[in-house]
Amino acid sequence: MTATTTPQLTAADRCDRCGAQAYVRVVLPVGELLFCAHHAREHAPKFAELATEVHDETDRLLEEHGAGAVR
Repeated sequence: MTATTTPQLTAADRCDRCGAQAYVRVVLPVGELLFCAHHAREHAPKFAELATEVHDETDRLLEEHGAGAVR
């Protein structure tokens, strides 16, 4: 993750799978994908092989929603 080149995800950034708030940006050789925490965990084995960068902000879930938010 490179915070200086990757802008922070906002509430306007939505998961490409379900439309929930995105907390993970996966930069690919061509384009990028945005995922909610759930779909990022589900698809991590697939995108880890292809990604040039993964910007993971899932730790914000604890800050914003408390300990029960991540399962």
